Amino acid sequence: MIPTANRNAIWLERLKPYRERLGEPPELVVEGKLSRMVGLTLEAEGCRAAIGSLCQVITKSGKSIGAEVVGFSGGRLFLMPTGDTQGLDPGCRVVPLGKNSLANVGFGLLGRVIDGAGKPLDSKGRLETDAKISLAGTTINPLSRKPIREALDVGVRAINSVLSVGRGQRMGLFAGTGVGKSVLLGMMTKFTNADVVVVGLIGERGREVNEFVLKILGEEGLKRAVVVACPADDSPLMRVHGALRATCIAEYFRDQGLDVLLLMDSLTRYAQAYREIALAIDEPPATKGYPPSVFAKLPQLVERAGNGDVGGGSITAFYTVLAEGDDTNDPIADAARGVLDGHVVLSRTLGEAGHYPAIDIEASISRVMPDIVEAEHLQMARELRRLYSTYQQNKDLISVGAYRSGSDPRIDKAIAKHPAILEFLQQNMDEAVDMSRSLNELAQLLATG
Repeated sequence: MIPTANRNAIWLERLKPYRERLGEPPELVVEGKLSRMVGLTLEAEGCRAAIGSLCQVITKSGKSIGAEVVGFSGGRLFLMPTGDTQGLDPGCRVVPLGKNSLANVGFGLLGRVIDGAGKPLDSKGRLETDAKISLAGTTINPLSRKPIREALDVGVRAINSVLSVGRGQRMGLFAGTGVGKSVLLGMMTKFTNADVVVVGLIGERGREVNEFVLKILGEEGLKRAVVVACPADDSPLMRVHGALRATCIAEYFRDQGLDVLLLMDSLTRYAQAYREIALAIDEPPATKGYPPSVFAKLPQLVERAGNGDVGGGSITAFYTVLAEGDDTNDPIADAARGVLDGHVVLSRTLGEAGHYPAIDIEASISRVMPDIVEAEHLQMARELRRLYSTYQQNKDLISVGAYRSGSDPRIDKAIAKHPAILEFLQQNMDEAVDMSRSLNELAQLLATG
């Protein structure tokens, strides 16, 4: 049998490519063995490594599989593989690399599509990056953040006029499946006034990745964008890494003084991926199958977006939140609503009626709107909301003919304005409506009649 010290030296030499990419590991690497695999979790004995650090699991045939430490118990390490686990068997060597996951960042990423591990998915050759930063990111002192005081033009009339978004705000898009979240994200990707756009496609259908890049982004839109794609068939750890990597890339550009638009589809799939990891290492479920750690991870991810230091750049973030069964009060949606700066709710009823984007302005809100728009703009937005809400509250009476014209001036005005309001709130996916035009059309709508 080869002595442990010699065996470590041999494996350190074999792992030289990983060391060059990740940095030098500790001088002493204690090699362990794979003892058990339950579900998605690998259990290793005989080695020590910190939470979040990387390991290589090497099969008897020489195949190397990446893994990350996600937990430990006594002398056992719990590992989550980043790729295919075919060929693993008890006794496989487990070698700690001594480094945590890093993200390659730089302006060379613009126009590229990468996966959760940072590898290119397009056919444009090698990635040219400037630096490496930790996937965990860095914490910003909340008192040093630049206040949100500037409105951001997203090119969508309903949002610009009634749900104005501030530069550095974190918003949620809440909807069930097939209501138009991805299309609305695509519109904002193309129309928003931002220096860089970072798109994280996390846990969605693989078909949507190609459609988003080719059809929604297009060649021109991709030039200023970075797309991180982790489809549903990726491992849960890779999906988590995809969300973290997209956030890291956005943080890098923000630290260069740029205004960044971060679009993540979806926050729910990120939470579900982390739930799979937590349950696999025996963390008990708490709320509808979600372990408590999931609800701690959501604000940790979301709080990394937003404005940087005074005088620096910004990250304006939109996170889609999948409302399972159209229930906007499911655990993840409820938790996300509490940590975001506002939410745009997409209505299936409006979508089925052909009203796109299917934004329910009654259920949606932008919490920073009073701080970023003029008093006249805010007053017009509230007036539109009142007219829309008045009509909805009396819709049944109006539709059956039970309401008599002249009974209530407010309802009369709501009925008269309703067709124009519906037309105002709709927009073709290829049409950009800037902030100035949105306000002019809103003023004309309220002034006529």
